[in-house]
Amino acid sequence: MKPTEHQHSRYGALWDLTEGQRARYGAAIGVMFAATACTYGLPLIIKWCIDGIVDGQFAGLDTFPLAQGFSNVAILSLAALGAIACTGVGGGFTYLRGRWASMASEAITRRLRNRLFSHLERLPAAFHDRSETGDLIQRCTSDVETLRRFLAAQVVEVGRTVIMVLTVTPVLFWLDVKLALTSLVLIPIIFMLAWKFFGRVKDLFQAKDEAEAAMSARLQENLTGIRVVRAFARQEHEVLRFAEANANFRNQDQRLNVIMAWYWSVSDAVSMTQMGLVLFFGAYWVMTGDISVGTLFAFYTYVGMFIWPIRHLGRVLEDVGKAVVALGRLNHILEEPEESSDEVAPATPIRGRIEIHGLTFGFDPEKPVLSDIDLTIEAGETIALMGPPGSGKSTFAQLLLRLYDYETGSIQIDETELSALPRDHVRSAVGIVLQDPFLYSRSIRENLLVGKWDATQAELDAACDEAAIAGSIDRFSRGMDAMVGERGVTLSGGQRQRVALARALVRNPPILILDDSLSAVDTGTEQHILGALAARKGRATTLVITHRLSTIADADRIVILNEGRIVQLGTEAELREAQGPYARLRALQHDFESSLEADLKVTGQSREKTP
Repeated sequence: MKPTEHQHSRYGALWDLTEGQRARYGAAIGVMFAATACTYGLPLIIKWCIDGIVDGQFAGLDTFPLAQGFSNVAILSLAALGAIACTGVGGGFTYLRGRWASMASEAITRRLRNRLFSHLERLPAAFHDRSETGDLIQRCTSDVETLRRFLAAQVVEVGRTVIMVLTVTPVLFWLDVKLALTSLVLIPIIFMLAWKFFGRVKDLFQAKDEAEAAMSARLQENLTGIRVVRAFARQEHEVLRFAEANANFRNQDQRLNVIMAWYWSVSDAVSMTQMGLVLFFGAYWVMTGDISVGTLFAFYTYVGMFIWPIRHLGRVLEDVGKAVVALGRLNHILEEPEESSDEVAPATPIRGRIEIHGLTFGFDPEKPVLSDIDLTIEAGETIALMGPPGSGKSTFAQLLLRLYDYETGSIQIDETELSALPRDHVRSAVGIVLQDPFLYSRSIRENLLVGKWDATQAELDAACDEAAIAGSIDRFSRGMDAMVGERGVTLSGGQRQRVALARALVRNPPILILDDSLSAVDTGTEQHILGALAARKGRATTLVITHRLSTIADADRIVILNEGRIVQLGTEAELREAQGPYARLRALQHDFESSLEADLKVTGQSREKTP
């Protein structure tokens, strides 16, 4: 299996990931070498003892005059102390290896998580439009954990396997050449099995990981929309959909487990065969007098010590494959270009004059959402934006926030091209309220402070009064410190909209965008809010996106959009007199309201006559 250029880049990325922690990994490998030396010293001590007992004399004692008078029991006791010392020192080195490797892996994954989150926060809206939230969560949690496990255990394990093979091989040949060759005869087969297994497991793990991501995305989507699922009695259908994704994940996981089972069973058979060969030929050569019993013991012990790490190489390579796949999925996020941030903010604050010429924009270049828009909005002016669904109203607001960048036409803020202004500078000058506002699972106060983190209590109170939410907040037992639940679930739709409106108003922005933000409030509350907004008139350039005629009563001008084009523009009086979409919409709403009043009057009279 020849590595491709793409695979080389992934392995390079894995190496780059260890930057800043390579010294710790180097130290861990160094103490592991010392631990291995202690471990390999133990069989030599036991070999010397066995041969001394069998031969009736301990070899090499003549070089130590002090040991000449020791009894065999004393000599064996000293050898036992030496073995205990080797084990203890080796255990200490093993502890340091695990500690330093864990410290390095935790530092790397902590940095990686922070980098991922920071990068996700700066990616363009188009990336989030085409990505599933559940899949992104899967990448940032499960895939990062896969990398952490690899970095904590297997980086050093690779070094351990290499060190064991390189250190024990000379010792084996020093003890006996024939038995050394016998001890290594099947090792290449184990290496080939591990490499073949590595080639299969990468693809299988990627399929499993993607199946788990799809299952997580389905779970996240259903939990987010659980009220819709219940409202439409779709529980059984969604359970079946999840079961389908779960079954696919199970099947992919089972395919991976089958391959692993085959590898472990075959490698176990080869490893035990290798151990059997050493025992058989070693016993034969003991009987012929070619080697001693102690030498056979040392060989058998050494082979057992290094053959299992070599067999474990399959697990190491499996985790390498998983880590490479996980890193590839993470790089799918990290390699996405962030929103540009090299624009220079102007010296003067934004006042709110907006000038648009020839603006054309579409999420798909072949299907424009806005076409040839020309519009000038003076600072402090209130503009109502109306039109049927899909006419481009919300897209226009998103362009003003630089959530998307246009390529055709021009948008100027205070005579400066919008695309030349830093995104943070533009967004800090805009307050926006969406039709379906998002609230954090925190207190009302914390949600309001999102608009202005250093707002005073007086500013918060004033914004809540203008948004007609102060009364509702006062009825909560904890007032502004009441928790609103995930996405504001403990509040009604109208309360969520009003909290979001207060959040935008507390910022006191030069540009205010209300995207159908009063659709869930009652008529009385709407009139209160509109009165407060009328009192603020002139303080901010206000763009009101709405379908309700009552909302545009105080607008300076009305813009009617249809199929991405401006079809009418003028004051309310001008559009009322002209024959066009606005006049037809006004007539329809007037007829509906008249019919509703008549029906209510008839219903009321019927109730009065009922005994």
